[in-house]
Amino acid sequence: MTNPDPPYLPSFIFVTGLSGAGISSAMNILEDIGFLGFDNFPLSLLPALLQQEDAEGRSVAVAIDTRAAQFDPVKLMDAIKNLKARNQFHVKILFLTADDTVLLKRFTETRRVHPMARDRAVADGITAEKSLLFPFKHEAGYIVDTSEYSIHDLRRVIEGFAGGLLHDRMNITLMSFSYRHGLPREADLVFDVRFLRNPNWVTALKEKTGLEQEVQDYVRGDAAHDPFLSGVKGMMDILLPRYQSEGKSYLTVAFGCTGGRHRSVTLVEEIGEYLHHKNLPVQIHHRETKGS
Repeated sequence: MTNPDPPYLPSFIFVTGLSGAGISSAMNILEDIGFLGFDNFPLSLLPALLQQEDAEGRSVAVAIDTRAAQFDPVKLMDAIKNLKARNQFHVKILFLTADDTVLLKRFTETRRVHPMARDRAVADGITAEKSLLFPFKHEAGYIVDTSEYSIHDLRRVIEGFAGGLLHDRMNITLMSFSYRHGLPREADLVFDVRFLRNPNWVTALKEKTGLEQEVQDYVRGDAAHDPFLSGVKGMMDILLPRYQSEGKSYLTVAFGCTGGRHRSVTLVEEIGEYLHHKNLPVQIHHRETKGS
């Protein structure tokens, strides 16, 4: 006799993080994909909201951060723990952050006042806020560093994370990237494919990408390609069901090579095709290839 599937629970996402890291933008995206959103929500109104939404059964996202008057991180953490204990919602904390230099630049360009620096330097406000919010970053189910993100990058990541919660499934993103431009911050698993022969040194292939058949054929011609691809497929077969059973809603698997346009793109396309055939929800993002 098999155990029945657990009952579906709507999701409740607490969105918090550093001012200037994109909290309001994240809330807009969450509302776009179907969450009932409340930005800059007063913690005192949370009990009333929970009572209403428990009856409605809708998925909710609330942004509670230092913009709120009398923001109290201890009370917020207690509220999150109490909500988790009630087993009323699938509760997650989404924490947005960015590098100090990026935050300073954003506040300078927009001339916004930092909520913790109304009477002092913005840098001091950032430091104070990071100290205040550290417990949430430690407890967060998902941390998004927006330092190098465009609004399109943020949408892709938020839709992957929250969409998996909304539809009770794990969304998978496969990404190709260049080691020259740094590791993708959002990657959960990273594979280095620089050991495969490089089409960049073939004149006829240099300006092409791994989206084109000639490049794919060249990469596949490396004797190490097939064993490596088989190994990655086997690893996916083991890991994905385990991640799913642990309640993970979003997984990013990144493949990197020197330029991020040939070998990594080829492997992402191959693994993407493999997962599509298994009817798994897959997004593909080629970071260094324009238009993808």
